[in-house]
Amino acid sequence: MKIAVRMDDITPDMDWERFLAFKEILDAHGIKPLIGVVPDNRDENLHRAKEAGDFWEYIKELQENGWSIALHGWQHIYTTKKGGLFPLNRFSEFAGVSYEKQKEMLQNGTEILKQHGIHTDMFMAPAHSYDKNTLRALIELGYTCMTDGFGKTPYVREGLTFYPISFMMGQSLKKRKGYTTMVVHANEISVEGMARYQKMFEEHKDKFISYQEYLQQKSVKRGALGRCREYILANAKRLLVKLKDTM
Repeated sequence: MKIAVRMDDITPDMDWERFLAFKEILDAHGIKPLIGVVPDNRDENLHRAKEAGDFWEYIKELQENGWSIALHGWQHIYTTKKGGLFPLNRFSEFAGVSYEKQKEMLQNGTEILKQHGIHTDMFMAPAHSYDKNTLRALIELGYTCMTDGFGKTPYVREGLTFYPISFMMGQSLKKRKGYTTMVVHANEISVEGMARYQKMFEEHKDKFISYQEYLQQKSVKRGALGRCREYILANAKRLLVKLKDTM
């Protein structure tokens, strides 16, 4: 498969040392990722370093240099215990919240990005959790794309184009056909993890692509059977991760 990269939890006070170390690896391999920017971060778990005063100018520069930008929620605060349509987790900033409130939250986040000269039509849900009200509100606000779901090609659902993420990277690296996304949380990468990424990119140079190339792929319509299968797979992965964490 061809594999694009997305980086979650991009904030002014993220772990800049780890972010820049991973960026250096990407740059060395000519990979331009999708980054999920939290417009008004209130999540204490994402406060990792001194806030960068030139953050917004830096993000805008990355976008101008070919990096893709996604709105990563609003404040990144989990207020419900809902998994939504893609239940990789049982908590959410959006799933389970009323349509009116979700639209307000999304509009607030969108306006913050625009105030800093950053425009995007891509949404990245915190914790991968969203519901039909989220999708409806996104469309009302002019969004056209989501980074989430499972599959080997972009697909259309509820009027939005979804760009799937990898169910298991080991499997994605072995497959010959299709497209997917590797999800990276730079704040969490250990020294050993950084070395593993470096090795992965070196050994699979023909697999990794920039996110803009992913966005150029044709999409297919996702029917009821495909949506049901995706929901089951998301639940299965959540349980597998939970089991692994307890071992």
